[in-house]
Formats: sequence, structure tokens, C-alpha cells
Amino acid sequence: MKNKILALKYRPQEFKDLIGQEVMAQTITNAIKLNKTPNAYLLTGIRGVGKTTTARLIAKALNCESSNDTKIKCSAENVCSTCQEIINSNHIDIIEMDAASKTGIDDVRELIENSKYSPTSANYKIFIIDEVHMLSKQAFNGLLKTLEEPPPSLKFILATTEVRKIPVTILSRCQRFDLKRVGLEQICNHLKKIAAKEKAKISDKAIELIAKTSEGSVRDSISLLDRALISQPVDNKLIEEQDVREMLGLADKSKIISLFKEVLNGEEKEALEHLKSLIDNGLDAKNFLNDILEVLYLFSRRINLGSIEKDIEISELESQMVDQYSKNIDMQDIGLFWQLTIKTLDELRIVGNENLTLEMYIMQLIHLKNLGNEIETSNENLNISKKQENLSEKKIEVKNTETNLSNQIKNQLKNTNQIRTNPIKKISSLTKKNKIEITSFQDLIDQANNEKEIELKYDLERNVKLVSFSRGTIDISFNEKLNKNFIKSLTEKLHQWTGERWIISLSKNTKAKSIFEKNLESKNNQLEEYKKSETAKEIESAFPDAKLIDITEEE
Repeated sequence: MKNKILALKYRPQEFKDLIGQEVMAQTITNAIKLNKTPNAYLLTGIRGVGKTTTARLIAKALNCESSNDTKIKCSAENVCSTCQEIINSNHIDIIEMDAASKTGIDDVRELIENSKYSPTSANYKIFIIDEVHMLSKQAFNGLLKTLEEPPPSLKFILATTEVRKIPVTILSRCQRFDLKRVGLEQICNHLKKIAAKEKAKISDKAIELIAKTSEGSVRDSISLLDRALISQPVDNKLIEEQDVREMLGLADKSKIISLFKEVLNGEEKEALEHLKSLIDNGLDAKNFLNDILEVLYLFSRRINLGSIEKDIEISELESQMVDQYSKNIDMQDIGLFWQLTIKTLDELRIVGNENLTLEMYIMQLIHLKNLGNEIETSNENLNISKKQENLSEKKIEVKNTETNLSNQIKNQLKNTNQIRTNPIKKISSLTKKNKIEITSFQDLIDQANNEKEIELKYDLERNVKLVSFSRGTIDISFNEKLNKNFIKSLTEKLHQWTGERWIISLSKNTKAKSIFEKNLESKNNQLEEYKKSETAKEIESAFPDAKLIDITEEE
């Protein structure tokens, strides 16, 4: 064991050594002690959580020479010959089969023929089939009958990472155990114990980074620890977090957040300089994009749930940076950034130059963010007026009344096409002939519904709050969910439907309510009024648990 890699050297030899799988281990040991073991076990989970190890532990527990009907005596310090042979993978009655290389019906037929013979020296003959989902359809069908009614001294243990690919007929014949991803804290504690046994000098921060990178896989974390220990020169130097980052090609999260700040500020040159610095330090493109996704998640968490509490995944400094920079981004931007990042991850498989891909990615991020900052002048009211009706091309004039405007109105004006002096498309003669009269806000909503302008109708009902309405003029306020192109779309549609120019004014009136809010308030008032009626009191008396949720008129 001295020269073995750490993942093999510290492979669990008892059920109590399995990390993060305590409930499963207890269930299996209880079944063995009570002699109520199933014909076939099915072990599922991601790579490196202990599926094959658990299969061998089951084989050892069933065949241990020092076991009896009530106890499992054999331990790591006192190993019997049968358990030792299983550990060394050379026991004649414990047959391990790799279904990834033996997928056909002929392989399963050979296994079934072998199952007819009694065990040579052990209590049970056990077939351990790893990556069982790789078997062909014919192989699965050939295995069905033997799985359901095997000889008394035969047990199957199936292991897989893709349980969804296994036919339900196989699943129904097995007792299934799902091995969970192991928690970050459990992996950290386990790595610290191994590091102490190996007399390795490695910081807690470095161990935390290794544990996080392993994504819940114990084997991956131990392999990374082994790699970190041998990647350093043999001078007993303490392995720091930065050493592990350089080894894995990971960027410091605070540096990524700083880069992200430049993106949010639209500073293309500074953002690319940050990226170049990270690339010079050995940045791995895939890890970088995954880190960006994690940063986006942190920002969304901060926006939706408030301040991020300090935990093992984020330092206090990083938490402060997220709190500070989250003021310059909203969930709509985060959604766009997330989609672009996923798309860039796919492009890495196509584009040969990863650095080129990352630079284009950063520039695209800045471009997306700058879409919201193209309007340099701030307005309190946006007035769209009719000028020079005898001209063939009519322009929209924007009058500025104040220099400061709330972020909601600024975001609403992101589309610069609605304030430039570009001519609006001419309405065809056919449309002019069919113009309609819109005399109220409800008429406008009904017209949008008739024309199947669903998005416009939704905004008018739920996101727009009417302040005043008169022919040719609408004064509104709105919430942050309003579509960015709403004013442009509404102006064009009103011109198209009525053949006239309309003035749309934006107001800060916070007392106004949307149609949806008014209907909801009216409905609530109606419910409260009805609850006071004799009929409602009689229903409440007869059905104390009943709750009045709606009132409808019978046709």
C-alpha cells in the first residue's frame, strides 16, 4: 500500500468508512445481520462516490469467514483470508464484470452458465457488474430470469452512473440504493485526515478549493490532493490555495468578480486586460466559464435573496464585492449573460483558439450590457408629438424636462430607435381606410386582444398604470417588468390602428394602479363583502375548514 496512489490507498474497507452514505450503509448492514438480503443490488450515483467500493464491501460482508447470523466481525485490523482475497480482487467466487467492454448477449450467456455452479469456498457467488447501463437490449433480456430467481447461493450487484438507461424490468428486480454527492465539509474533513496521515503540508484554503473542484466526488478529491502533493518541489513547502489554482488552471474568484465589474461598467479595454492577466497565469477556458456561471449565480442570489451570508463557498471579501457590484445589474442582464456563457462553452469544442473565444465572449458581454446604456440623456417625461403633418416623413421629438430619471424609466428607454429622429414606417392606404376609434384605455386593451398582440395586451393590463387617458394622449407609469420596446410598439400600433399620432407621457405617479391590480382589489373587496353574508356564515359553520376563494355568477 505504501506506493499506491492515495485513491486506492485510502479506499474504504468497512461500511463505517463510507463518507456521506451513512443511511445506505446502515440499511445494507442491517439486512445482512437479519439475513434478509435481496437477490440483486443496484447501486447508482455520480463517479467517485463509492459504488464499486460498496459492492466489494457487500461481497465481503456476505462471505466474511468471521461473520455469523447476527454480527459482522471482520475489521480492517483483523482481515480474514476471504476478505483479503476480495480486497486483492482475486477471489474465485467474486466475479467483477465491466459491462462497458462486455456488452453483448454472449457475455451474459457465459455469466448465466457460470451462475449454475455453486461457490467454491465462499458462502455466496457474487457477480459485480459495473457500468451495467452499457449492456445491450438483448443482454438485459437474457439477464431478466436469472435476476428474478437466481440460485440460493448467488447474488448480483449492479453499479451504474446512468440509471435512466436501465430498463424498468431490470430495476423492478433489484433493490436500489442511490449514493449521494458528498458534502463539501465532509470531503474537507476527509482530505485533512489523509493529509495528516501523509504528513503533507497543505493549507485549509487549498483543501477547500480541492474539495469544491471535486463536485461531490470523493475519489476525484483524493486524486486532486495526490496531484497537488506531488506537483510541488520536495522541500516541505506549504501548499497554498494559489498553488492549487495554478495546478488546476483556476482563476481567483475575486479576480473574476473584478473582471465582471469592468464588464458591468462597459470598460472593454480594462476587462480584456484582466482577462489577459488571467490567461498568462494559466487560465483554463472551460473552468473560467464555469466560474463565470458561478459568479452569475452569486449575483442573482444577491439580487433576489439579499446579502449573501458567509459560508465555505465564498469569502467575506468576495461577498462584499458581490454586494457592491450587484447594483449595476438586474435579472434580465443575468439571464442574457447566462445564455451567452452556455453558448460559449459549446463553442469551445468548435473554435481551435480558446483565448480568441474568451476575448470575443468578453466583448459580447460588454455589448449586451451597453445596450442598456446607449441613451445618454435622462428624461422625466417622454413626449412623442406630431410635427409637420403635411410632410411625408414624420419625426418623433423627445423633450427633456429633467436630467435625472429613475432607473426604471432609463431601462424602459433602452431601445434608441424610439427616440431617434428616424421616420416611422408609412401606413398603407388600406390601413388608413380601416382605422378605428379608441376612446378609452379598455378600448386599447380590447383592440390589442383583437389584433392578437398578446405581449402588448399583457403589458397594458399588468405592467402599465394609467394616470390619465384622452384622445391622442396617454399618461402612464409602469413597473420594472415592462417590456423594453413597449413605448415604441404602442406608438406604432396606435398609429397603425387609428391613423393618428399619439403622445405617450411617462409619469412617476406611484398611486396609480394597473388594470390587473384594480381587478384583483375589486375581487378581494367582493370576497370580503360576501364573507359577511348569511350564506357565507352558514357555509363556514357547516364546513369549518372551507375557504372562500372565488365568486362567479351562474349563467
